[in-house]
Amino acid sequence: MSLPLAEASMCIGVGRGNMEFQDKTLRCRDCEQSFVFTAGEQGFYLEKGLMNEPQRCPNCRANRRRERAGGVRDGGATITCASCGREATVPFVPRLDRPVYCNDCFSTQRAATEVRVGASVE
Repeated sequence: MSLPLAEASMCIGVGRGNMEFQDKTLRCRDCEQSFVFTAGEQGFYLEKGLMNEPQRCPNCRANRRRERAGGVRDGGATITCASCGREATVPFVPRLDRPVYCNDCFSTQRAATEVRVGASVE
């Protein structure tokens, strides 16, 4: 018999010992394909305190993570360098209206900062 994760955690909490999970077939809310929520995954979810079963298949979960990250893993964000005005790609999503530099200008800015910090330490 397979229990929802919330019920399974309650059973473990009252001292029923080791709970045996069984693979479950679920339907993805995005692509509507069936996928298997394995017994091992169920145990992992319970161990991490996750009470709800996944609603997306592994592929749709990975796609959603990429979307939330802003597609940075697919090459980064395109920016206009705050120093020279050239277009460049950076491996993060710029935020907080801070200046963003191309690789060359970033190296120059960094070297200038290290010189100033090194001069004030001596």
